[in-house]
Amino acid sequence: MRRREQHAEGAGPFVTRLTWEPPGGGVAVWESRLARRRGLITVHPPGAPAARRASADDTAVARLRGLNAIAATAFVLGGALFAVGATVAQFRSGDATTCATIYFVGGLFFNTGGYVSLLQVINAPRHVPGGEGTLVTQRWRWWSYEPARADWLSTFVLFAGTLVFAVNLLDSFMQGLTVQQINRLIWTPDVIGCTLFLISGHLALVEVCHGRPRLLPRDLGWWIVAVNQLGSVLFMVSAIAAYIRPATGSPVNTDISNWGTLTGALCFLAGGLLQHVERP
Repeated sequence: MRRREQHAEGAGPFVTRLTWEPPGGGVAVWESRLARRRGLITVHPPGAPAARRASADDTAVARLRGLNAIAATAFVLGGALFAVGATVAQFRSGDATTCATIYFVGGLFFNTGGYVSLLQVINAPRHVPGGEGTLVTQRWRWWSYEPARADWLSTFVLFAGTLVFAVNLLDSFMQGLTVQQINRLIWTPDVIGCTLFLISGHLALVEVCHGRPRLLPRDLGWWIVAVNQLGSVLFMVSAIAAYIRPATGSPVNTDISNWGTLTGALCFLAGGLLQHVERP
């Protein structure tokens, strides 16, 4: 019996694209993001003039469509509220409590978007390596542990980042803190959250690029990941600029901090709008 070859692509331990010859002949190509976000797998039947994309069953498609809509809407609302909060802070149209409240509500939407994104990975239809070119729907799950998958690790780290941001946002309501306490309770969780966002974005780029990050301007998924990663970079710039210098008791640069948050939030808002288009 002739051995059917498989060709895996990705980076390190992560496989993000797998090509193989099904038992009935032809070629099947599974791509991580295409399968988990749109429920599609590419198949080239034997003798057919061109490849086609086969969809998962109705149950899987309905799940993906609903989860995508919730996550995308959550990121749009979270980004919008963070942009509003940064605007209020920059133009001093509200006090510190008002800004903290707007950011906190926006953070709840980011928490929702992060967890629902993880649910979308957990409940995505799965491929069978070496099997027929189809996607298999699994039972619904609220949690899984799959760190060897780039998509799972990326969304898990993203969700963890939103939870760390929640600590930062809650601590922002505290009054009468010293400079050291502000840097430890508010600034440090902010930087950690930004770092987790950047790690998540890098893993998402690895997934969509099937290896080293590169330009893929014709790929909608790449644009979503790239815009969100730009937002993460701008959030990190904002966090660094918000550090309170012990010698002066003032931030490094309040304007950069506010504008970094504003523009970063708009990136996440734009990413959420684009995500509405990337649906099953």
